[in-house]
Amino acid sequence: MIQAVEYQRALDYIFSFTDYEKMPGIIYTSANYDLRRMQELLESSGNPHQAARSVHVAGTKGKGSAAAMIAAVLSASGYKTGLFTSPHLHDLRERIRIDGEPISEEELALLVEGLRPRIDAINLRAAHGQLTTFEILTALAFAFFERSQVDFQVLEVGLGGRLDATNLVKPEVCVITSISLDHVEVLGDSLAQIAAEKAGIIKPGSTVVSSPQPAEAALVVEEVCHKKGAALIKVGSDITWQRGEASLSGQSFTVKGRAGSYYLTIPLLGDHQLENAAVAVAALEVLAGRGAKVTAESLATGLAGVYWPGRLQILLRQPLLIADGAHNADSARRLKAAITQYFDFQQSILILGTSADKNVAGIVAELAPLCHRVIVTRSHHPRAAAPSVLEAELARQGIKAEMTPSVPSAVSSALAMAGEKDLICATGSLFVVAEVIEYIRERQSS
Repeated sequence: MIQAVEYQRALDYIFSFTDYEKMPGIIYTSANYDLRRMQELLESSGNPHQAARSVHVAGTKGKGSAAAMIAAVLSASGYKTGLFTSPHLHDLRERIRIDGEPISEEELALLVEGLRPRIDAINLRAAHGQLTTFEILTALAFAFFERSQVDFQVLEVGLGGRLDATNLVKPEVCVITSISLDHVEVLGDSLAQIAAEKAGIIKPGSTVVSSPQPAEAALVVEEVCHKKGAALIKVGSDITWQRGEASLSGQSFTVKGRAGSYYLTIPLLGDHQLENAAVAVAALEVLAGRGAKVTAESLATGLAGVYWPGRLQILLRQPLLIADGAHNADSARRLKAAITQYFDFQQSILILGTSADKNVAGIVAELAPLCHRVIVTRSHHPRAAAPSVLEAELARQGIKAEMTPSVPSAVSSALAMAGEKDLICATGSLFVVAEVIEYIRERQSS
């Protein structure tokens, strides 16, 4: 009981600070995201971020998937591997993992207790502003990985890249996954501006792996690499992949890398996940070139066992219920393509809930025409858009939607109206996806 109380006290402390994840539209400037205070915290803690070899992953879409794939292969290669991602689906501890296992409640509480005096001292001085929730979580991840003596730490950027709390590491390889328009009110309203923020993780003399990018974004990445003397590996030209067979359980594919060719499988669906896997292979080949013992066998084993929920995840088979965290127009387009490719159904029902700062019109334009019925809803997250906003946008596009006040009520309505051969797709944000997964778990356990 005392342990549970201490853990809750630690959570209360972490969330007592400014949490930009819950605040739409915050201005992304060095005043709000000042890396000097993060540097001060890490230096006062003995620079734990420098203890392990690092892989740094930025991008608009696919960065979490690519990070999870890289970490899974490093673990399969015999390395103790830390993985730091965001946001979480159900439990904050999901963000900080070692070899797939989340940090324990006890460990997190102990680390918070150890860091608290340093955090309080920095915030009291506030020489560079006060530390935020995400910065504290990042410091906790570094401290946990150092304490656990991991060999590698794979770090997913929280937002942007240039000013992100993770951007104090000196990575062995920098990864930039697919860039598209998202967080435009924060990062900029052009692909060039967004790419410049993502490319902020590129360090002088580093090696960079990039997903296939729109021309405008690709040019920025290339210019930054040239300016910083970084080697650039382009997935799609330097490294290619070819789709193989696919089923609802996963898909096979071949990657032609710089060091060899690999026949691989992943349990994740969608062509975009093949792209993410090729990016992971490219990054892992860079690590192998730097002495890491990554083999064709460990590549195959790691990717075959990767676990990354909430991305085209099948929750029920009759009717088919899938959940996907597509949160912008481009990811919605990819979701639509995957639904068309993988699923055979009679009618489809869309459950849609987004964050208030998203391009609702773009998401609706991609997904709604595919679906026979649409249910709009909202998650419990503070940034969730009101269902009436989604309903109005659908009406503008000539689509009548049913409104529900919560995700459980939306899923319940969809299941009631779906036939055995119908498809239900829940999407719009990972927060909606998390609540769908929780509802189905509770329904199956009762």
